[in-house]
Amino acid sequence: MAEGGAPVTLRGVRVRYPDAAADAVAGVDLEIAAGEFIVLLGPSGCGKSTLVRTINRLIEPTAGSIDIDGTDARAANAVVLRRGIGYVIQAVGLFPHYTVAENIAVVPALLGWDAERTAKRVDALLSLVALDPARYRDRKPRELSGGEAQRVGVARALAAEPRVLLMDEPFAAVDAIVRASLQTEIARVHRELGTTVVFVTHDVDEALRLADRIVVMNAGHIVQVATPAALLEQPADDFVRRLVGVDPETRRLVTERPLLETPAEADRTP
Repeated sequence: MAEGGAPVTLRGVRVRYPDAAADAVAGVDLEIAAGEFIVLLGPSGCGKSTLVRTINRLIEPTAGSIDIDGTDARAANAVVLRRGIGYVIQAVGLFPHYTVAENIAVVPALLGWDAERTAKRVDALLSLVALDPARYRDRKPRELSGGEAQRVGVARALAAEPRVLLMDEPFAAVDAIVRASLQTEIARVHRELGTTVVFVTHDVDEALRLADRIVVMNAGHIVQVATPAALLEQPADDFVRRLVGVDPETRRLVTERPLLETPAEADRTP
């Protein structure tokens, strides 16, 4: 199911909400390589969620440019653009009266895929996120645990073979054991597909475990862009140093601890 990712380039992206005294995003420049797993990290209100939503134009930038695989995102039709970008949020937002299969098939249906292609894609994606298609395709969202619902949300976001996947605090609402399992799964999915991932979190350990590079934000600005190891070893300033903590050896153990090779069963419904 190799699909590959697309490069994303942001130049001078600025967002100011109506009547706000300051920019929520203040002139951000960022280059994301095709297939890279980028994590936007920072405290609540720092602008990371606003920034990620400018990529699929759920929020329109006040200024600046966004280029996705050579295409000007701001000039594209917004609906068409969003159908080509995967998007996963904390609330999941599965349609309660649809089955799991129907939820995953929403965008393929809008794109006019035939039934056979859609069914094959649904089953392949359920397998990809470690949910047995025979067991889960006909379930309703109310029959899923929180972790299972998030897996279905990831499958739905990947349904139309997007080359960019945006994930905004996707695992914040689940407990620590399920969260670790979901982190393992998204890391494995990323390795298999090579999709470009832009992942928002305020959890330092989550960022260190998942990221190829971490983008630290504060008050609408990018403070530092670095690999997890470089961020720990050479924080750019006191803000970053406080964010990652005063004990870099402990953090280093987090980054060096391998993600599980098999999915945890903690979030499965009996």
